[in-house]
Amino acid sequence: MLPDAIKNSEYYEKFIAYKDKVLALGNDSLEKTLAIALSLCLLCSILVSIAAVALKPLQIDNKSFDMKKNILDVAGLLEEGIDVDQAFSAQIEEKLVDIETGDYVEGIDPKDYDQRKAAKDPAQSIAIPPEKDIAHIRTKAKLAKVYLVKKDSAIQSIILPVSGYGLWSTLYGFLAVANDGQTVQSINFYDQAETPGLGGEVVNPKWRALWNGKKIYNESGDPALGLIKGVVDNSKPGSEFQVDGLAGATLTSTGVTNLVKYWMSNEGFAPYLNKIKSGSEG
Repeated sequence: MLPDAIKNSEYYEKFIAYKDKVLALGNDSLEKTLAIALSLCLLCSILVSIAAVALKPLQIDNKSFDMKKNILDVAGLLEEGIDVDQAFSAQIEEKLVDIETGDYVEGIDPKDYDQRKAAKDPAQSIAIPPEKDIAHIRTKAKLAKVYLVKKDSAIQSIILPVSGYGLWSTLYGFLAVANDGQTVQSINFYDQAETPGLGGEVVNPKWRALWNGKKIYNESGDPALGLIKGVVDNSKPGSEFQVDGLAGATLTSTGVTNLVKYWMSNEGFAPYLNKIKSGSEG
């Protein structure tokens, strides 16, 4: 039995009409052999197309659920067995930020905004001059979706979307920053295709834990946080701006450093974080 979605399709009706014409051909004819092969291909195409349409809402829901899990994870709020949707709605507030000014944007529902798609739309994005494009992303969306972790209406931390090119892929992730706009709480890359065991260690919980407590800006206000070769000596001055490099993955390590420095600069979230620090965001 075929699902109603298939039987009611206009393409299925055309297939039935085509099938009747095929059956009317002689059994030994080359035309009938080719027609049968073509009709099978047509039917398979119809089934695949209808399945893709039917499954799209489920795919969207799964993508949204996975994103919420990643945001809760980087915020330190993901616990085994929790209701992800409930935990997200209770503790996370989504906001849109104008990258250039650092101001919140009203009139657009953040839930309907896809920053990755916007970055590819000339009307919603900005081309990055090559001399400033240290993250090698070429374009950035004019608006960014940020996530505020709140308790009793007060901001506890801010989850910022970051991206940049590593060795093999563009890494997409989140950087969790405390409400001082300076102290890192965590980092999480939810989409990357770096070499497993090398650059792919960006998702290793032990390495991610090294970011907690690190500082973003030096005394001059410039982004100073980045990866070094080897292991950080926490007894030395400047160690608060350093994270252990990824062993055997120099280019991925450089990519992570560059994407953090880009997005924490005036080209990225520095205007917004400055307003967070001063309490003038809004």
